[in-house]
Amino acid sequence: MTSRQRFLAATNCQPLDRPPLWVMRQAGRYLPEYRELKAKSSFLHMVRTPELAMEVTLQPLRRFALDAAILFSDILVIPEALGQGYSFRDTGGIAMDYRLENRAQIDALNPADAVPEKLAYVAAALRLLKAELGDTKALLGFGGSPWTLATYMLEGGSSDDYARSKELFYTDRAAFDALLEKITAALIVYFKMQIEAGADAIQIFDSWGGIIAGQDYEAASLQWIRRIVAALPADFPVILYAKGTAPHQTDQAFTGIKVLSVDWTCDLAVVRHNLPANVAVQGNLDPVLLNTTPEIVRRETMRLLESMRGTAGHIFNLGHGIMPTAKIECMQALVDTVTGWR
Repeated sequence: MTSRQRFLAATNCQPLDRPPLWVMRQAGRYLPEYRELKAKSSFLHMVRTPELAMEVTLQPLRRFALDAAILFSDILVIPEALGQGYSFRDTGGIAMDYRLENRAQIDALNPADAVPEKLAYVAAALRLLKAELGDTKALLGFGGSPWTLATYMLEGGSSDDYARSKELFYTDRAAFDALLEKITAALIVYFKMQIEAGADAIQIFDSWGGIIAGQDYEAASLQWIRRIVAALPADFPVILYAKGTAPHQTDQAFTGIKVLSVDWTCDLAVVRHNLPANVAVQGNLDPVLLNTTPEIVRRETMRLLESMRGTAGHIFNLGHGIMPTAKIECMQALVDTVTGWR
């Protein structure tokens, strides 16, 4: 069984001898080879250059026996394609070129059919990766959820309280819905483009879903995710990662997704037990563990694996992205423990 076959079997909740393994942000700052490349090129240049995006995507696979590659890119390419560019603040965090202040600016955003041309570099990178990986490894595409992307567009970048985004939701639902409609339409085009270019699965990051008031999660976020999944090919593997949204897991499981990615605050075995048997789970080791020691990583990884023994539909991952401070020897211990477990 190839890694790709193992991954796809897990998304279909088929019994396996061990779960497939990949980690969020596996291509990035914890790797010395990434830092070496980054010293010669900016993040945005690497994202927009298919050959460099392929190189960064493949770096962790050369070092570790991972079962899947996830395209090196950024969720903010969608606002960029709609006409609202982004950059990184010197002090950390995201800065959009401007922030959406009114309905006129929302209406002036580019239509969804601008996406294939504006983001042609993403499709090119995926095609290069597919040619390189073939059937050996699963290839994942991704994007942000409509709500999460809207927060950056409305706040003008990273935010501490998301006040402007929430205020628009409550005070001008028509304008809020108009923005979310535009983002949703763009994401549908974008994900279809990724699938056509060779992606085996798509992960949707609803990174800021957890800051919405519970009773409003459906209207602000989940309904838009449901629309996206319904527009993609039937039974195509869609993974949803929504940090801090444990109370909504049952509703998320019925959006049509095939995999629910769970943050580290949840007991994964309990989540597995409570969800429908045809929805796989992904996760959920605390990424901070990779800053500790190989012995601790082995112990906690084994603990998680054993808690899931006898269940089907588990993709091993972290409960959030790997941290820049993660130790290579700890990542190696994680990979060795999962791939050697039976």
